Amino acid sequence: MASYPEGTDPAIIALLEETQGGELSQKMQMEFLELSAEHSVARMPVEGNRQVTGILHGGAHVVLGESLGSVSAAIHAGVGRYCVGIEINATHSRSIASGFVTATCTALSLGRTLATHEIVVRDEQDRRLSTVRMTNLLMDR
Repeated sequence: MASYPEGTDPAIIALLEETQGGELSQKMQMEFLELSAEHSVARMPVEGNRQVTGILHGGAHVVLGESLGSVSAAIHAGVGRYCVGIEINATHSRSIASGFVTATCTALSLGRTLATHEIVVRDEQDRRLSTVRMTNLLMDR
């Protein structure tokens, strides 16, 4: 169960807890640890998310990053608003074949209409594996 900052929209919390982050997050066995607009953390096993050569799939890095960036932006958007991703990119620095990865999402810019986050994925030895940057458009319902 993730921790949330005080004042987080109860509807977002209920949706995240009910869906466990959505079907893809469940399939990839993501575990959300901390969730806020400014700082979020999640982890995911490598096993079950590997490509044919036996290393963590690059797309898995991006899915983990996008999941954290989207949730962080949704929390920032607040009550009666929602977000949609409009840009994402990733740089992969190192591969991994087993264990767990941890992603840390940090807000770069939190505006009224745009939220940009950097998500760093690291291995259990705290080595940077990839850097994901995501921008979300924030809109009224």
